[in-house]
Amino acid sequence: MRPFLTVLTLVALCGPPTSVQAVPPTLEERMSQAEFRAAGLDRLSPDELAQLNRWLAEHEVRPPVSSSGFGWNSFYPDEDARGTIESRITGTFTGWRGETVFRLDNGQRWRQSESGRFDAGELNNPVVTLEPKMMGSWLMKVEGCGCSVRVRRVE
Repeated sequence: MRPFLTVLTLVALCGPPTSVQAVPPTLEERMSQAEFRAAGLDRLSPDELAQLNRWLAEHEVRPPVSSSGFGWNSFYPDEDARGTIESRITGTFTGWRGETVFRLDNGQRWRQSESGRFDAGELNNPVVTLEPKMMGSWLMKVEGCGCSVRVRRVE
């Protein structure tokens, strides 16, 4: 009994091992219930969902770093600081064409990060709302056309 108490005391005094890595959050923890359902993940069996969470934990995505040194959250290193942004596109907005850069009147520049094209006609200085999404991504909604596009901040 005495050796057991000695080991238990040593473990309590030393604390947890430093090599223990934090377990990444599961999809259920990362997503709202609405996002979880919209992605169809609620239709997975518990075993399928556990397998998907294991795969995601093993293939954790690291933010890419560009040649300029900026990663996903270079403008918002504290994830909690990412809030909704409202501004206006400077000048005439006609849509996007693949690599479109949007200049906002608050001085920020955002680049289209998803593929595709959209013709919005011509809107002058439309109001935009930028909403933070998962894994450092952003969704820009443009008032007046009912359209939205994934973007990343470049300035």
